[in-house]
Amino acid sequence: MGVKKAREVLRLSPFHTTTELRRAFREAAKRAHPDRKGGDAERFREVVEAFRLLQAAAVERAKADHHIIQPPVPTRPAAEGGLKLAVSPRVAFEGGQTEHGLPDGRRIRLTLPAGLRAGDTVRAGEVLLTVAVRGDGEMMVRGDDLWITVPVDPRLLAEGGRIAIETPLGRRVVWITKKAGERGLVRLVGQGLPPAGHRQGHLFLRLTPQVRETHSAARTLLRRFAAAWAA
Repeated sequence: MGVKKAREVLRLSPFHTTTELRRAFREAAKRAHPDRKGGDAERFREVVEAFRLLQAAAVERAKADHHIIQPPVPTRPAAEGGLKLAVSPRVAFEGGQTEHGLPDGRRIRLTLPAGLRAGDTVRAGEVLLTVAVRGDGEMMVRGDDLWITVPVDPRLLAEGGRIAIETPLGRRVVWITKKAGERGLVRLVGQGLPPAGHRQGHLFLRLTPQVRETHSAARTLLRRFAAAWAA
């Protein structure tokens, strides 16, 4: 199988990203899996072969561009003053491309693998960088686990029930018990950072009461006045 055929099997453009490659593989594998209705063992084998070929091609392309990426390996924390690579929780989870400035003024472009942890190392040519995962307010990483903040209707927190949320793995329907609502925390086992040489992480949902806008009489009059003025 050639690269062009592999892209056709996974329905990818020539300019796909590593994230798009993984997403296309998951979707194609689900469609072709022999245990599913309409699936086919030979088509499933072709999907796996296409994914592996395109994955290998991406690594070779990075080397050819002098962006030599090594898989992350567990390491001791960097010594003070060492070169660090700050990544967001989403990049730590999914991998992807990022740029990094070096002390000498150069900027390098990196294609990062999924499953990075704080303290892992990434080599780009002669440069060795130690990963630091920075939270962004809504999502953060603790060890192998991914934490996200989810606003929830206060009534649901008090009474329990189901809620649909968007996670890094896609849309999930989660059952919130009264006890989980009181604690403000739900754990989804095995849905955190992928192993990548480490322990499989979990996904923690930090539940916060959803703030509703109060509709006071004064606020209503102010909105009416603004609408009339605009007209």
